[in-house]
Amino acid sequence: MDIPMWVWLATIGSMVAILAIDLAIVDHPWSKKSGPKEFGMKQAAWWAAFYVGIAILFGFGLWYFGGSTVAGEYFAGFLTEKSLSVDNLFVFYLIMGSFAVPKKYQHEVLLVGIVIALVMRGIFIAIGAQAINAWSEVFYLFGAFLIYTAVKIVRDHMKSDEEDQDYANSFAVRMVRKVWPVADDYHGAKLTVKLDGRRHVTPMLMVIVAIGVTDLVFAVDSIPAIFGLTQDAYIVFTANAFALLGLRQLYFLLAGLMDKLVYISWGLSIIMAFIGVKMILHALHENGVHVPEVGIATSLTVIIGVMTVTIVASLVKARSAKGAEEVSAGASAGERSE
Repeated sequence: MDIPMWVWLATIGSMVAILAIDLAIVDHPWSKKSGPKEFGMKQAAWWAAFYVGIAILFGFGLWYFGGSTVAGEYFAGFLTEKSLSVDNLFVFYLIMGSFAVPKKYQHEVLLVGIVIALVMRGIFIAIGAQAINAWSEVFYLFGAFLIYTAVKIVRDHMKSDEEDQDYANSFAVRMVRKVWPVADDYHGAKLTVKLDGRRHVTPMLMVIVAIGVTDLVFAVDSIPAIFGLTQDAYIVFTANAFALLGLRQLYFLLAGLMDKLVYISWGLSIIMAFIGVKMILHALHENGVHVPEVGIATSLTVIIGVMTVTIVASLVKARSAKGAEEVSAGASAGERSE
C-alpha cells in the first residue's frame, strides 16, 4: 500500500493517545492516593478486551479501504506477533520472579518494557524494509533464520533452558553491577537512590535492563516472521504495535495460566518454521524458480489452527494433570485414614 505521511503520523499519534489514556485512567489515580496497587483480574480483562477490540476494528478498516488481501496480511501478522508477545510474557514472568518484583510495581516495569519493545521493533522494521528493497535475496536469510529459531525453541523447551536461566545474573545485568553499586531492596519505583552518601541503582533498574535485552532478542525473532507474511511496512508496524499495546494487561490476565500453556513453545515453533519455508518459497519464486507460493489465506488458516490446537491441548493437559493430582491426594488421604 502507498500510505501518505499524514496517515503514518495520524496512526502513530492515535496509538500514543490511546497509551496516554490508558496511563491516565489506570495509573494516575494510584499515584494520587496510596501509591501503586496490584492490577486486578477484572480490570486486566476489560483492558485486554479493549485493546484486542481496537486491533480488530483497525483490521476491518484496512479491509474497507485496502481490500481483503491487505486485511488478511494484517490479521495474519497481528496473530503471529500476538502469539510471539505471549511467549515474550513467559520470559517477563520469569524475569519478574528472578528479581522478586512486588506485584504492585509490575505494571510499571511492563509499561517500560512495552515502550522499549516498540522502539526496538520500529528500528528493526525500518532496517528490514530497507534490506528487502535493496536485496530480495534477504528472504533466504530470513527464512533460514526462522527455521533455525523454530528448532531452537523446541530444543530449549525440551532442555528446560527457560527454567534454568538466571535472568538476574545475565551478561547485561552483570555489566551494570560492575559500573554502579546496586541497592538490596526496592525503593518504590525509583531507578536510583542515594544510600550512605553514594548513588545506587535499584533492583527496579536492573529489571528494566533485563527486559530491555529480552525485547532486543524478541525483536530479532519477530520482525523476520512478519516480513514473511507481508512486505508492507505500514502493516508490519501496525500489526506489531497493536500486538504490543495491552500486553501488560494481558500479562496479569494470563499470570494464572503461565504454567498451564505448556505447548505454547511447540505452537510457536511450528508457526516460525511455516513462515520460514514460506519466505524461502517466495524468494525462489522471485528468482524465477517455479515453486508453489503460500497465499495469505492459507497462512492465516495455519496460524489460527496451530494456536487453537496448542491452547486447547495445553488446557486439556493441565486439566488432566490436576485431576491426577486430586486422585493421588484422595488416595493418600484414604491411606492415612485407614
